[in-house]
Amino acid sequence: MAEGDNRSTNLLAAETASLEEQLQGWGEVMLMADKVLRWERAWFPPAIMGVVSLVFLTTEQQQRFHEICSNLVKTRRRAVGWWKRLFTLKEEKPKMYFMTMIVSLAAVAWVGQQVHNLLLTYLIVTSLLLLPGLNQHGIISKYIGMAKREINKLLKQKEKKNE
Repeated sequence: MAEGDNRSTNLLAAETASLEEQLQGWGEVMLMADKVLRWERAWFPPAIMGVVSLVFLTTEQQQRFHEICSNLVKTRRRAVGWWKRLFTLKEEKPKMYFMTMIVSLAAVAWVGQQVHNLLLTYLIVTSLLLLPGLNQHGIISKYIGMAKREINKLLKQKEKKNE
């Protein structure tokens, strides 16, 4: 029986030593948390209640965090969709793909040649950072709608000329 107790004690000591080693960087935090949880100061219980209440009152932030994650997933899906469409175009219509790539790369090269790299980088970063706000306030939708209407007008005018 004493041998079993000794073995159990040795196992406990080994596990304790292992846990101490894993939590070595968290020692100060754990000591402070222990003091708070044991209420070593009179203001610790109200602080605990305040923090817990704050955590439970932040469901709006959790919901917003969920929305942000959802939007990131949707954006990733759109990018993957465009990427797949590009490769589908490459496989199904290689000449159209080639012409699209040539025109796109020529446009990028022309813009890169005309605009200083630092300014171009500034404009790209600023645009990317303003994009969520522009989308949130409907500015992007507004101008895309205007562009679609103008393109439709031009297409209708072209059809009338062809008739």
